[in-house]
Amino acid sequence: MRVGTAVTTVDAAGMRAQNSSLLLNMIWRERQISRAEIARRTELSPSTVSAIVADLERSGLVRSIGAGVSRGGRRPTLIGFCDDAFSLIGVEMGATHVTAALTDLRGRVRAYRHASHAVREDPKGTLQKVRELVQEVLDAERVPRRSVAGMGIAVPSPVHPSAPGKLSPLLVPAWRDYDVQESLRSAFGLPVFVDNDANLGALSECYWGAGVNGEDLAYIKLATGIGSGHIIHGDVYRGAGGTAGEISHMAVDSSGPQCVCGLRGCLVTLIGSAALLERARELMGRKDKRALTVRELVEGARAGEPAARQVIDGLGHYLGIAVAGLLNLLNPAIVVLGGEISSVGDLLLDPLRASVRKRALSTSMAETRIVTSALGDRAIAVGAATLVLQAALRDRTLFPLQHIGKPA
Repeated sequence: MRVGTAVTTVDAAGMRAQNSSLLLNMIWRERQISRAEIARRTELSPSTVSAIVADLERSGLVRSIGAGVSRGGRRPTLIGFCDDAFSLIGVEMGATHVTAALTDLRGRVRAYRHASHAVREDPKGTLQKVRELVQEVLDAERVPRRSVAGMGIAVPSPVHPSAPGKLSPLLVPAWRDYDVQESLRSAFGLPVFVDNDANLGALSECYWGAGVNGEDLAYIKLATGIGSGHIIHGDVYRGAGGTAGEISHMAVDSSGPQCVCGLRGCLVTLIGSAALLERARELMGRKDKRALTVRELVEGARAGEPAARQVIDGLGHYLGIAVAGLLNLLNPAIVVLGGEISSVGDLLLDPLRASVRKRALSTSMAETRIVTSALGDRAIAVGAATLVLQAALRDRTLFPLQHIGKPA
């Protein structure tokens, strides 16, 4: 009897939690909806719906927002999601910079900070810079930590599910003895979620960008490294060990330069930002020691500078080899290009599409749109915040208890 009672209690508690998350997701997605419509769609009893909605109202996540349109009989009372009930923190640790964003529960950025930093070489300094920027965005909006649901961290490394705070010692050896998740969880006392930066670029596009209609997509981050994140059936595909999408180390030229990973002719050795800028310097015949920047390369290409255009054409050619493979293998509906270099737009898209057409099945190419991201340089930090939102919508206990949100 005791065993049976315990199982029944656990099952009932689990069912209540599942139904609570189901309703929370529905209200978040619809923005406003009546109790009657929730009951109709979920096939839950009106009393169950009312009890869950009342609990969500006490948490500050939803509130009554007035009467809806009558379909006969009394006008229904609409329940609305409170987008500013809690805040989310998203952090991007790029190879050479740190970004922190504070968002609401609809992905809107409330505060944003960015700083250059040698992330790959300086783990201790990077973590300190993250702490500083996170505190700055909290202070900027006077947000107490108790009103923050959690922190998402985008890192320039694959993330293994068994050790999400540890970066790859092969790709970023200086981070071997550091745990990003544990360090920041201890510093802020918040739930911390860590994922690869390209994965979070893909998640950002899924929620707020090119993939909002629910289509499968691939997001390619063009920066110091070249990474891709993949959304399949509405969620990030990470692979068995978290290394799905590591196209930086796709070998595309067997006679190409040696890569730090040990392979030769990896994509990153040909179109990573360091390789692109070095090629641009050679073609421009620059002798000065001042480093060329990606922004200058972009501006040169837009201005019609032949050397800059040649570099962008080469980027499109090699990237097209990788994208053609993605189309043949996964056939996403959309391929989104992110990173500062992608802001050249059609100057990159035209040679890229030409390269893809030579290598991908015509049926794959016909079903896929290749576009540049409209989310800008905040996409990955917002994607990191979205990682927290996704987790909290699936498990509403991640939202702090006994908090009453401000009116939406």
